[in-house]
Amino acid sequence: MDFEDFVQDLSSLEVISKDNQKMAVKLKGVPLQYANALRRVCLNGVPVFAVDTVDIIENTSVLADEGLAHRLGLVPLKTDLSRFNEPSKCECQSEAGCSNCKVMLVLDSGDSDVTRTVLSNELSSEDDSIKPISEKIPIVQLAPGQKIKVECYARLGRGTEHAKWNSATISTLTETDKDDERVLTVESTGALSPEQIILAGVDEVSNKLGEFKEMVSQIQE
Repeated sequence: MDFEDFVQDLSSLEVISKDNQKMAVKLKGVPLQYANALRRVCLNGVPVFAVDTVDIIENTSVLADEGLAHRLGLVPLKTDLSRFNEPSKCECQSEAGCSNCKVMLVLDSGDSDVTRTVLSNELSSEDDSIKPISEKIPIVQLAPGQKIKVECYARLGRGTEHAKWNSATISTLTETDKDDERVLTVESTGALSPEQIILAGVDEVSNKLGEFKEMVSQIQE
């Protein structure tokens, strides 16, 4: 079986187990090189949203501006691949981005007279489909009188660029006791469902294979 046949016949994917976070599928008759390519793409080749730039308006916490920006970048964000474009593929072709490739999130802790932890539920997104996967992710602890106010800009990216854009926390390929049969297990960061990751991964590998064949044909000509 070549990869085009695999893409056209998704019955090759037999679901073994599935929940909101993890999915395991059995690959039958898929050559090892294609199965491993799919594993790698599922880990860091499927685009997801993450905070890319942060404008610090006010930060009187003990965490330096760079540390605060780093923490915000590592907050996993729910992703909608059907509505947004990667910046390099967006029609705007602007460094500033547009509503089709960039989303702003704002965090304003306000004043407090007690020590408290700022959580991800305080990140307010201009688009409700792009928001933290959990409301309980700690960002920074503030002492009485301290506050933070930031504007964050999130975009689609891939884990090959930075780990904050990894679509999965785990992507493994294991052999079974049968010949030419393997199990792909994918655990999502929460940005996408594991099923979305695997299906998008199939499309990604198929596109890359097509691009490679086109390059080879041009060389031969």
